[in-house]
Amino acid sequence: MALDKPYLDVPGTTIFDAEQSRKGYHLNQFCMSLLQAANRDRFKADERAYLDQWPMTEDQKLGVLSRDLNRCIALGGNIYFLAKIGATDGKSFQQMAGSMTGMTEDEYRAMMVSGGRSVQGNRFIGEDGTAQAHRQPQGAAGKAGH
Repeated sequence: MALDKPYLDVPGTTIFDAEQSRKGYHLNQFCMSLLQAANRDRFKADERAYLDQWPMTEDQKLGVLSRDLNRCIALGGNIYFLAKIGATDGKSFQQMAGSMTGMTEDEYRAMMVSGGRSVQGNRFIGEDGTAQAHRQPQGAAGKAGH
């Protein structure tokens, strides 16, 4: 029986749930292998050969090879695991996040320092949907009861 997933209505967001976890298991295990220096060296020496040792889908492998982190997330990758690829490439998490938003590192930093992305257009605003502030514990309505 499929679960109701109201969070699928959040534009531009992939929630790492049990389904995503199963889909990305081998991709994420590959990423964790990069914690070991010998594996990083083997990966950097021949990325495709190293990836071919993992039972990942071809699409997942191509996502890694092209460093398309948004694609990897859609295919079950978890950002905390995918960060190991960036670290292997000598990139900071901020640089990686910037690449995922289409911004330069400086643009991404400036956006975050100024408060992040506007919620306008970045969340589902339905007729009393679950994303409404009065349904969220951190919203003003949630705090009024405390």
